[in-house]
Amino acid sequence: MNKDILILGKGFIGKHLQKGLNCKISDSWIESYKDAERVVKKYKPKTIINCIGITGRRNVDDCELDIDGVLLANSFIPVILAEVCLRNNIKLVHISSGCIFNFDYKKDKPIKEDSEDYFFRLFYSRSKIYAERAIEKLARDYNILILRIRIPLTNEKHPKNLLDKLLKYKKVIDIPNSVTYIPDFILAVKHLLKINAKGVYNLVNKGELRYPELMRVYQKYFPEYKLKVIPLKNLRLVRTNLLLSTDKLSKTGFKIKDIKGVLGECVQEYIKHE
Repeated sequence: MNKDILILGKGFIGKHLQKGLNCKISDSWIESYKDAERVVKKYKPKTIINCIGITGRRNVDDCELDIDGVLLANSFIPVILAEVCLRNNIKLVHISSGCIFNFDYKKDKPIKEDSEDYFFRLFYSRSKIYAERAIEKLARDYNILILRIRIPLTNEKHPKNLLDKLLKYKKVIDIPNSVTYIPDFILAVKHLLKINAKGVYNLVNKGELRYPELMRVYQKYFPEYKLKVIPLKNLRLVRTNLLLSTDKLSKTGFKIKDIKGVLGECVQEYIKHE
């Protein structure tokens, strides 16, 4: 086991990273600097990966039901951890989200890491923006790495898995989105830790995914599944649907797989776990 790395947060992302990195994980309660300091003294890590966060039980709209809890988890804890890591010479890796940006499919190119065109209409997005704006500035001079993920997809059943979510709906939207395939995400994290990367990186697969494309792959194995699609023209876009650039990650030497190229592998492995 790698005892130099400590993951905070035993949620969907935290548990997958702990398994992939073979490191320590803790769900220690943190709501103050003293709490974070106790964790550091107990585990003595050289790297902390912050996976603490609230995305809402059903969806991000549920964040409105626990404003204080969401602000603590998504906004304040990353700042607390940044301070304790600076004072103790610990590398901080903060798992953030690409759901913080505006995006116009008609005119915008995939969003790069330095964009400041933020999406403030969702409380969840605002809670993530607050933390990013604070620690992104520190990441320019200190050993802080911010990783933005989008719509996690994995090959195992889980309520937070994109495939599981889509299977619950009778209709799916037909909008291009960036997606993070978790097995590739873990490889990218290993790579960035190895080169001691700092700053902000978008950690999504190359290309774009329309949800019907994923469900048609699933339909090959389960023909009884009936796919109904809501076209883009019939939608009111009140959420963050967007594309993130992978250019910066690619320049580090990491080979990024196209999202469409992993769908077959993903669904085949997913079926094995059913």
